[in-house]
Amino acid sequence: MSISAIEVSWSAGGVDILHGVSIEVVPGEFLGIIGPNGSGKSSLLSLLSGIRRPRVGEVYLAGTPIHQFRRQEIARRIAFVEQQAETTERITARQAVELGRTPYLGPLAPWNREDDEIVDRAMREVSMAAFGERRWHTLSGGERQRLHIARALAQEPETLLLDEPTNHLDIGHQIGLLHLVRELNLTVVAALHDLNHAAMFCDRIAVMKSGRIVALGSPHDVLTANLIREVFGVIVEVQHERDSGFSIRFLRPIDTTRPSASRCNVQPSAFSKKK
Repeated sequence: MSISAIEVSWSAGGVDILHGVSIEVVPGEFLGIIGPNGSGKSSLLSLLSGIRRPRVGEVYLAGTPIHQFRRQEIARRIAFVEQQAETTERITARQAVELGRTPYLGPLAPWNREDDEIVDRAMREVSMAAFGERRWHTLSGGERQRLHIARALAQEPETLLLDEPTNHLDIGHQIGLLHLVRELNLTVVAALHDLNHAAMFCDRIAVMKSGRIVALGSPHDVLTANLIREVFGVIVEVQHERDSGFSIRFLRPIDTTRPSASRCNVQPSAFSKKK
C-alpha cells in the first residue's frame, strides 16, 4: 500500500513547520526520517498518519486522499506510535496492547479467541509476554515503549509509522526492536535520532532541515560527512567496512565562533526508488 505526500505545508500557532514537502513511501521499504530537533519529522509523520491535515497540499493513501477514509479504515492500514503516547488510565500492560484491536471491534464483531492470539503474539514479539498483568504506572519508560510497539502490531497494519521508537530503550533493546521492525512484512517509516541506526536498518533515508526534505536516497548516498556537517553541525568520519557497510564516527561540533571557509550547500535531491 502506497503513501505519498504532495507539496504539503503545515503550521502550528502561527509558525510554519513544514514547507512544500513531497515524498512517496515505497511499499515494503524501511524509510528513515532524520534531522535536527524542530526540523519537522514528527509533524510529517502526523500528516502521513492522517491525524493532522496539511494546510496546503495533500496526503494520499493508495492513491486516494487520506481524509476521505474513515478513521477506523485508516487504523486498519496504518499504525502510528507517537513519541509522547501515554495514558493515565489504571490499566494493565495487556489491556494497553488490546487497544490495538479497537478498529476491528463493534456490535457485530465482539472480542474473540483470534483477538487474544493476536495480542499474545504481539507481546511475544516485543519480549513483553511476562508483563501482561503489570499495571501501566509501574512500568519503566522502555517497557512502555515496547508495549506501544506491541499495540501497533496488534492493529495488524500494512504500514507502521514510528516517532523516535528507541527512546528510553537500552542499546540491546534498541537494536533488537529495530531488527524486529526490519524483519516484519510491513512498510515502515521511522523518525530516528541515531544516524548509525539509520545506516544499519533503513532502505532509504529522508533528511529534513527547517521543515524541508534536503536529501533523499540510500544510506550510502545520503549519509556523507558533508551533509551531516551541514544539517547537524557536527564533523564526522564516515568509515566504510569490508562487508560494504559503514559507520559514522562523531568527532566534534562545528566551531561556530570562527567563520567557516567551506560550508556545503545541501540541495533537495531527486527521489530514488528502493532497488
